[in-house]
Amino acid sequence: MTVSHNVSLTIDGDRAHVALDRPDKHNGLTIDMLNELVRVAGVIGKRSDVRTVILSGNGPSFSSGLDVAKAMGNPLDVVRNFVPLPWRGTNTFQEACWAWRRLPQPVIAVVHGRCYGGGLQLALAADFRFVTPDSEFSVMEAKHGLIPDMTGAATLSRLIGIDQALLLTMTADPVDAAYAERIGLVTAVSADPRAAAEQLADRITARSPHAVAAAKKLFDRTWQTSARRTLSIERATQLPLIVRQALGRDRNAK
Repeated sequence: MTVSHNVSLTIDGDRAHVALDRPDKHNGLTIDMLNELVRVAGVIGKRSDVRTVILSGNGPSFSSGLDVAKAMGNPLDVVRNFVPLPWRGTNTFQEACWAWRRLPQPVIAVVHGRCYGGGLQLALAADFRFVTPDSEFSVMEAKHGLIPDMTGAATLSRLIGIDQALLLTMTADPVDAAYAERIGLVTAVSADPRAAAEQLADRITARSPHAVAAAKKLFDRTWQTSARRTLSIERATQLPLIVRQALGRDRNAK
């Protein structure tokens, strides 16, 4: 087992198990955790023996989203990580999610409890999402006067209609698992989502790894607008909102 502070990686045969491991904070994401997610994805991407990845969260929730209070404790760190790397086309916040889209291996998210904000965007970056009936989902950023900026615009547009995407984003209202399944936000609701994920991983592993990787690459490259363009627009739209919040000018945001 490799443990990177609050993100753990276990390789079991042909399967990688990745878990967010900050359970006392409902796996609230810190900037360190975002960098760890990028690093762990990089490790997996170099392992040709790994055929599938299962992504989950330890403790009572998958993830309650970005730990805003902790992140804003060091504004310069936020600024540094908001700047995209030109050869990658993403900043750290985006790459923590999009790194899982870049992997040739299918990624299956196992979700329970809260799946909010950045946590939801991480789950949406997986190829499949199996969730417990009591899971809750929220595009939480509007509560902070922001928009989803961790690849949410790219993933939401691939999964659900624009009206539902706007409804979730503008209201920040939490929705239950049944609603999420009905609108296509999740793959399936299951009493035992980990077992469902393992069963799917078994089925995928029975197929050619080259065909599986090619299928993922094909759909990622051809499904609607290019991700790079979408993520660039996402950053440009978010930046002035961050500035307004930092200057205390958005008095209507709660």
